[in-house]
Amino acid sequence: MSISLILLAAVSALVLFGVAQRVLDRMQLTDRAALVIAAAIFFGGLIPDIRLGPVVFNIGGFAVPLGVCIYLLIKTDTTKEVRRALIGSVITGLAVYLLGRWLPSEPEQMLIDPHYLYGIAGGVIAYILGRSRRAAFICGVLGVTLADTAVAVINWAQGINSTLSLGVAGAMDTIVISGLLAVLLAELTGEIIERLARPGRENSDNVYSPVRKERR
Repeated sequence: MSISLILLAAVSALVLFGVAQRVLDRMQLTDRAALVIAAAIFFGGLIPDIRLGPVVFNIGGFAVPLGVCIYLLIKTDTTKEVRRALIGSVITGLAVYLLGRWLPSEPEQMLIDPHYLYGIAGGVIAYILGRSRRAAFICGVLGVTLADTAVAVINWAQGINSTLSLGVAGAMDTIVISGLLAVLLAELTGEIIERLARPGRENSDNVYSPVRKERR
């Protein structure tokens, strides 16, 4: 089983136990919607790839995540956040593309699967640029998709006969890792900042108060 399917199973478990409720609320998704999306990516990834000329894509690895990004863009509250998500996606894609050019051409020379590395790099960069949970997810998914597209377009411009693979096989792992990692980093950072911003409230809970004790 690929790492993307394992991550989707873990996310589904967190949703069922209510652990991801806050993240879903911030992304304007219900528990049911999150489970449907996870199932669509999971089972969609098992469906044979679809070829349209020089483009091959997978429903679970590309079509479903792209649909989620479009939904999140529509649900985004401000034009500023939409702009940040789209610009961040382009920059994330450029960074992942340049990383691919810098890394060894032979995967056997690397200590980690390049698809995992691209996903991790894309997720970190997407979080930094997106900042919010919705924008971070969009940057993570669209960023790695744009990077794959850039590689194919450059090859075509150079007369190289290549196929643009979107969300196919290892590329699905990259997209899932990038999107989920970006959201996780945004959630953890947001939680830490909120806790640091209210130290007075936490300290007041530990102060002895006769009045409070009587009311209890």
